[in-house]
Formats: sequence, C-alpha cells, structure tokens
Amino acid sequence: MNVKRLVRIFAGFVLIILGLVGLIVPILQGWLFLALGALVLSPDIPLFARMVDWIEKRFPAIKDKIQRIRQFLDKY
Repeated sequence: MNVKRLVRIFAGFVLIILGLVGLIVPILQGWLFLALGALVLSPDIPLFARMVDWIEKRFPAIKDKIQRIRQFLDKY
C-alpha cells in the first residue's frame, strides 16, 4: 500500500467525520463534507464508488462537476 493511497483514505475519513459532525452542528455544512469524503474515498473503497455512481445517475446536472473534482483528485 503506497503512502499516497493512505493519505487519501485518511483525508476521506476525516471529511466523512466532519460531515457527520456537520449534520449535528449547524455551523458546518455536513452534506458537503460527506460528499467530498465520498469522492475522495471512491477510488479506493467500492461502497463509495457505487454511491458516487448512483449520485451521478440520480442527479445528471451535477455529473460534470463530479467528473471535474475526480480529475482534480486524480492529480494528487
């Protein structure tokens, strides 16, 4: 397992935790952190990859934005 993958998994879970806290605390945008965490984790964890694919199919208007974020994340 390479360091880049470990950092990505760690960052994804930190975003997921922030998202869960944000669902309770009104200052944080919980759904935003949950979505970013799912995007970061989707290359490594199949559950999140399926979730992101479902979101792309369910909401085709944001598919382009998701693809741009994925391309950006693939650089790192």
